[in-house]
Amino acid sequence: MPATISDGGDAGGRSGRGIPPRWNSAIRGVFFVLCLLPFLALTNAVISDSLGPDPAEHLMHVTGEWVMRFLILVLAATPLARWGWPRLARYRRMLGLYAWFYATLHLLIFTQVYIGYSAQTLVEELANRPYVLVGFLAWLILVPLGITSANRFRRKMGRYWKKLHRLTYVVAILGWLHVFWLSRSDLRDAVVYGLLIGFLLILRSSSLPKALRQV
Repeated sequence: MPATISDGGDAGGRSGRGIPPRWNSAIRGVFFVLCLLPFLALTNAVISDSLGPDPAEHLMHVTGEWVMRFLILVLAATPLARWGWPRLARYRRMLGLYAWFYATLHLLIFTQVYIGYSAQTLVEELANRPYVLVGFLAWLILVPLGITSANRFRRKMGRYWKKLHRLTYVVAILGWLHVFWLSRSDLRDAVVYGLLIGFLLILRSSSLPKALRQV
């Protein structure tokens, strides 16, 4: 099963081990609110003027961190399902859409603060700063993934839907490059994200021995 921004239910179509089906809506609602908490925390910090000495930098950093975290959760959903924990796979679509949501916030903050919604300045930034280019490319790829996450697109697109949503791998790699080029002297986050993404990509690789992939 490829990594996708959308979900297709649990492995084997189960609603979750030991969880009554009637609880699914409540659990989904709780999961939705948990994913929204970082945004609510940032909103509260903006209102209370508690973002620190560099508010724009703080907003950029936090939204970017959450994009990477959600992408890693999307990639981890299928391996976890294979290992007997299918619950996360049920919320893969939600996780992917939240990755797109926080990536859009990240881009909007950058556009507002650093380039002032100037198309010319944006082009200059894309040409001169590699981290801006890879970050912008990652967001551009997330746009069609988010739009086509609805079930009706999945039915209409057939096998092409899975091919399109394999671009989630590309988004994760571009996101890591964005973090890496921004890291300068502190590479800790870049190393952690790189190891996690690399490990998950290896787990999902068709070249990995079947026995190991089904552990």
